[in-house]
Amino acid sequence: MAALFTPFTLKNVTLRNRIAVPPMCQYSAIDGVVSDWHLSHYQSIARGGAGLVIVEATAVSPEGRITPNCTGLWNDTQVKGMAQIAAGIKAAGAVPGIQIAHAGRKASANVPWEGDEHIAEGDAKGWQPIAPSAIAFGQGLPRVPTEMTLEDIARVKNDFVAAARRALEAGFEWLELHFAHGYLAQSFFSAYSNQRTDAYGGNFDNRARFLLETLAAVRQVWPEQLPLTARFGVIEYDGKDEETISESIELIRQMHACGLDMLSVSVNFVIPEVQIPWGTEAFLAPIAERVRREAGLPVASSWSMDDPHTAERLIAEQHMDLVMIGRAHLANPHYPLQMAQALGLENPTSILPTQYAHWLSRYKGPGKTAAQ
Repeated sequence: MAALFTPFTLKNVTLRNRIAVPPMCQYSAIDGVVSDWHLSHYQSIARGGAGLVIVEATAVSPEGRITPNCTGLWNDTQVKGMAQIAAGIKAAGAVPGIQIAHAGRKASANVPWEGDEHIAEGDAKGWQPIAPSAIAFGQGLPRVPTEMTLEDIARVKNDFVAAARRALEAGFEWLELHFAHGYLAQSFFSAYSNQRTDAYGGNFDNRARFLLETLAAVRQVWPEQLPLTARFGVIEYDGKDEETISESIELIRQMHACGLDMLSVSVNFVIPEVQIPWGTEAFLAPIAERVRREAGLPVASSWSMDDPHTAERLIAEQHMDLVMIGRAHLANPHYPLQMAQALGLENPTSILPTQYAHWLSRYKGPGKTAAQ
């Protein structure tokens, strides 16, 4: 048995293998409510054999959406559609997860295929973003956000708690907090985007405060037996890598002490002027392994690690506990079967739901094998 296809247990949840589908925004919701597209999309991917499927960045408030077409969990109307998605994922044999998020200063953008930049001020479909400080991201996101008041901070923390409650009501068994990619939580921790002079800005403890308080508040309402995880950027690729990684690992240790069960290691994306090594295979793997070792909690990661043999090596050599594979699932929802075949599993169709494995193994046709 390949290491990639061994089960993984976190709290009371067991994944059938170490392949996870990370959140990938579909920009197809209306007023935060999922559409028929979402139902089709998530059910097809879940049937492909992955152990975990995490629903896309779902806003905790209307202002927290990246675009007007992002999913949300800020009201009870949105729960029904999410419950259908969670049930569909689970019926296919995968664990249903969801990522809840607030986009901060990167909010109020057009959907990618309509430009991916901030919606022009005065356009009725847009809104005013908020952030730790009134500092714009730049490039295609030039809009200056409103600096959050202490009341705003308290409200957003409560929004995360309310969204977590709704995620549980909808039937999700794995919760991920989006603390990465230059969105609100990440921008609180980064000195590039946080220049506050109160208890939420300045030194390490103050910049970490929003993340730790939000995590602790969510932990109070998310069941102890279910995984509470986060996606967090640990490196900016700005030439200060060691300083940023060391500081990030210290924060991750504190998040772990507050009840975090697992971390998905990612990139900060707080500033646009960086040199990310996109052409390097599994470039985050050494960093993920370091986080796993020094912070003492399970980790996952993504980016350029979807080659079957690469993914197998990362799990077998304990660089990480789960491999997040995104775009390959879009091109082929049954990508885990392709990985199983490439790794020479004796009965690769066994990773699929029974209904599919039955037909593929029994009715092979002339000259065919079960794997074909």
